[in-house]
Amino acid sequence: MTYGENLYGTLSYSSSPATQDGPEFSKPDLMKYLPEYYQGVLEMEQIQDSHAAECGQLAYSIEDSALQTNVESATWGLARWEKVLALTTDNTKSYAARREMIKAKLRGSGTTTPEMIRRTASAFSGGDVQVVEVPGAYSFEVRFVGTLGIPENMAGLIQIIEEIKPAHLDYKFVYSYTWWNSLKSLTWNAAHARTWNELRVYE
Repeated sequence: MTYGENLYGTLSYSSSPATQDGPEFSKPDLMKYLPEYYQGVLEMEQIQDSHAAECGQLAYSIEDSALQTNVESATWGLARWEKVLALTTDNTKSYAARREMIKAKLRGSGTTTPEMIRRTASAFSGGDVQVVEVPGAYSFEVRFVGTLGIPENMAGLIQIIEEIKPAHLDYKFVYSYTWWNSLKSLTWNAAHARTWNELRVYE
């Protein structure tokens, strides 16, 4: 990207601006608010165009700043959330992965309970999670029952669980996969078109 291709301030801070989320930038047509005899006057059109750019930039900045107050819509503001929650900012990760970490940390504040761990794990899996205590073994199981396979950001989930769980407790993850009986409806050709990993999480 060379200098001058984008209006200053209309790109959010990101390692990959082309994939960012954010408001649309638009300039209002200020000439339509002036008397008709100003139409076609080059100097007035240039003045109003300059003012329109400033008005558009102000409207963009207000909307973009408002988006940063919500984890689901924040982009460059994710770094602020991470700083408040004492999380490491890693701009190489996607917005979705960073939002998962933030939401999990928010859900994991307070006294650690099975319900808190369940809510935290749900933020990563995107589905129902069960937490089963094993008192005699001083451990617990995190069972992903609402989604099949292994959630993508397991490293982030492990990091959060390590932070919020009592130090003396061990834990393990239990994943859900496709039952053989659920594949009986597939023909051989339909099954052959899928990889083994796709069949393991077939619904």
